[in-house]
Amino acid sequence: MNFFLKTIGLLTVLIISNGLFAQDFQGIATYKSHRKVDLKMDDKNTNSEMQKQIQEQLKKQFQQEYTLEFNKNESIYKRVEKLDKPSIPNSSGITIKISQSSDIMYKNIQDHRYTNKTEISGKIFLVKDSLKNKKWQLLNETKYIGEYACFKAVFEEEYTTKTITSDGKFEDVTKEKTTTVWYTPQIPVSHGPEDYFGLPGLILEVNDGELTLICSKIVINPKETFEIKEPEKGKEVSQKEFNDIQERKNKEMMEQFQSRRGSREGETFMIRVGS
Repeated sequence: MNFFLKTIGLLTVLIISNGLFAQDFQGIATYKSHRKVDLKMDDKNTNSEMQKQIQEQLKKQFQQEYTLEFNKNESIYKRVEKLDKPSIPNSSGITIKISQSSDIMYKNIQDHRYTNKTEISGKIFLVKDSLKNKKWQLLNETKYIGEYACFKAVFEEEYTTKTITSDGKFEDVTKEKTTTVWYTPQIPVSHGPEDYFGLPGLILEVNDGELTLICSKIVINPKETFEIKEPEKGKEVSQKEFNDIQERKNKEMMEQFQSRRGSREGETFMIRVGS
């Protein structure tokens, strides 16, 4: 009986919401990110306490804020730029610095395409390609995120990543990943953060096992209207072309790392986060 009443209540809210959003509208959703950090350093000079301190620094620096500006058919997702705080070494004397990417992801649901403005080694690229539908599984689970009734959906996929073996060789490793999201039909658009889209409502939460994105604020029809502009400056490439370029650059960096292995060049770790 309680489940029946709860379902009726949700349906009533959704019907009213769809009526309110029948006209053209704009919205801004703010997301906060949290990333799981499982740091393992094969280094006799780095003890367990030092690793723990480094891991805590990484967790804090991975906590970022993003905005998703959207209308019925278009959206643009980007990180909120903040002034860098002075780096404070931990008790080990090691300072962690993360070079955060400033990617801008534009999606056009109506035209089924996207443009991702990103960079590799200081060079700006415009990755333009078609949106690929994910095989979402819609589940009969609900919860509230703030004032919004949300439904659960999952997406399972395999992906290939590269690792370095103990003898310094590159090796492809195939892994499985399950992504869980929560979306709200109360905001009836098919948008979401990063490259997520295609559900009957705005995606408010994403968890892929490592990265979690949670919507902390939504403003519908803000007083100051905005224009969603597709990124324009940069070298235009397809997703496959960009992946090939990125793979070459990653290989070069790993080879440089291997050549310096065994020597400690200063006390700063540099980690780049992005696509």
